[in-house]
Amino acid sequence: MSNAFKSSHNVARHLTSLARPQFVTQARTARFYSATPTTPIVKSFENQSKIPRLPIPSLSETAARYKRSLLPILGQTEFSRAEKAVDEFIKPGGLGEVLQERLHEMDRTEKNSWLETIWLNKGYLEWREPSMINVNWWAQFKDSPAFNLEHAPARGVVSDVQIQRAANYASSLLTFNDLVNTQALPAEYQRSTPLCMNQYKNQFSAYRTADFPRDRIVTTWPTTANYVTVMMGDQIFKVPVMGPNGERVSVQAIEQQLRNVVEAVNNTQEKQAAVGVLTSENRDTWAKARQTLLGLSPLNHASLAAIDNSLFVICLDDYSSDRDKDKSHHNIFHAYNAHNRWFDKSMQFIFENNGRAGINGEHTPADAVIPGRILDEIVRNEKTAEPRHPTHVQLASIEPIKFVVNEEIEQAIKTAEINAKKMIDNVDSVLIHFNEYGSNWLKSVKCSPDAYVQMVLQLAYYRHYGTWTPTYESASTRLFLGGRTETVRSCSVDSVAFVKGFESKAADTIEKQRLLQRAIASHLEYMMAASAGKGVDRHLLGLRSMMQTPEEQKQALIFQDPSYIQSMYFRLSSSNMSPGDNFWGGFGPVVPEGYGINYAIGKENIKFSISSLKSCRETNSTEFRETILRTLRDMKKTLS
Repeated sequence: MSNAFKSSHNVARHLTSLARPQFVTQARTARFYSATPTTPIVKSFENQSKIPRLPIPSLSETAARYKRSLLPILGQTEFSRAEKAVDEFIKPGGLGEVLQERLHEMDRTEKNSWLETIWLNKGYLEWREPSMINVNWWAQFKDSPAFNLEHAPARGVVSDVQIQRAANYASSLLTFNDLVNTQALPAEYQRSTPLCMNQYKNQFSAYRTADFPRDRIVTTWPTTANYVTVMMGDQIFKVPVMGPNGERVSVQAIEQQLRNVVEAVNNTQEKQAAVGVLTSENRDTWAKARQTLLGLSPLNHASLAAIDNSLFVICLDDYSSDRDKDKSHHNIFHAYNAHNRWFDKSMQFIFENNGRAGINGEHTPADAVIPGRILDEIVRNEKTAEPRHPTHVQLASIEPIKFVVNEEIEQAIKTAEINAKKMIDNVDSVLIHFNEYGSNWLKSVKCSPDAYVQMVLQLAYYRHYGTWTPTYESASTRLFLGGRTETVRSCSVDSVAFVKGFESKAADTIEKQRLLQRAIASHLEYMMAASAGKGVDRHLLGLRSMMQTPEEQKQALIFQDPSYIQSMYFRLSSSNMSPGDNFWGGFGPVVPEGYGINYAIGKENIKFSISSLKSCRETNSTEFRETILRTLRDMKKTLS
């Protein structure tokens, strides 16, 4: 592989890293969802006109923050070269000012922000590697106390508890969708500042379409579909769950619809091809196969449209994965073989026959704090989800979704199965459920829980590899119209000083505590700046996207310098989905030599998922897990 190709490849991997699940601390956002007794409920989208547009940082402030982020990862000679390239770029009358003005021009024409279209295209839709591992995220729900996982039903059986839980969740999801459609979901705030609610319009009936030269994302609001897609044994059904005019029905009525699916699958003699496996393929490969399907028959048009436009997908797995959560989450991550899934839907809910459940989400339409809110509602309300809806409404019959396939499609499915298995077998993913302390103790010793965990990761990586590495954490920018996320570069001058000091025999406990608090303060400063739209990565991406000619690309030394790629090559890509009481999740690594780390900080515990690729000799999720555990314990000793 040539150096030029490597650079291009790494930039692409970086853009995918930015398209990772951006879980935001629910402990931090819990205040978003409540109102004081004296505050009237504000409708879902009533505040949108009051929310400011995402700012475009000045060249000087981005340059200063960017150069400081390079200090811990570059030697003096490399830094001097990079600094010169940055200063040349932002000088008065230079290329930076030209590109900055183009960004401002774009901001005057874009509906919500200068970043919106750039972000969708560069962060998601232009990425051609399979979404299944590279973009989609997973979350596993806590087990219902009503279900006994000791004795799983036999393989091939769909159980009552499975059907009941699926119907219960489906009903709760319909209720949440009603809230969004009618704007009855209360507007959210950060303290007294309203947050953009637009992403709530992008979950139900949302889907990604494989296409050339880039994919498309389609969202609908208000959603008018009255049905969901149900998959069992790779057979796909259109399943009405509301009356023809959107009338709600009981959970029992939805249960019966799901039982009808099971009966239809068990009694059919003509099995449909496993077309869903194609959604796990390379995006160009899937786009070509999709076009072939559309050209074969009008039936395929209708079938794809039925899946695409459904409210969400329910996957009934007629088996149970291992009782060990460290193993069972793989079924939600990728199903072991990519079967019985449709990875292009924004939400597909997975139910095993022992009652264990989770979700696999396509990340393009929304950051995971949004589906996270939905998941929290449906799991928390599981016992009381029975709606008081009339039962006399007659639901339409379920309909099998069929495809006309030819030899080309049959071969494409076989190839997709092989490729999916290779990807899945290469994923090394493990969990930590650490119960020795959580946010309560961390707050008692005056530590920001999120920043503390970031420093745990910095120290653990150094202990494991003897160095530090560029690290990604997401910050929400929902304070702005159409806001998504910005990168927090967790590896900093102060985090490196902390790591060195903690491992130094010369540093006493007081010095280690001082260095930790300084690193935490530095991290929080970057987090606040990023949330305020003053980060580095999105602005540089925007400027880079404004270049129009090869001459400008050559002139932009800031992007030609190796430090640009190096600073974005996130061997640690992390996200926070606290508190993790009702669900926990994860995602794949974003570079071949890296780790994808999701964590959830509860009051008395911390949960992690750690993923890497087995093909990389440098990484090992199980071994790195042990280093993280040792670091969690050692850091507590220093603060106790």
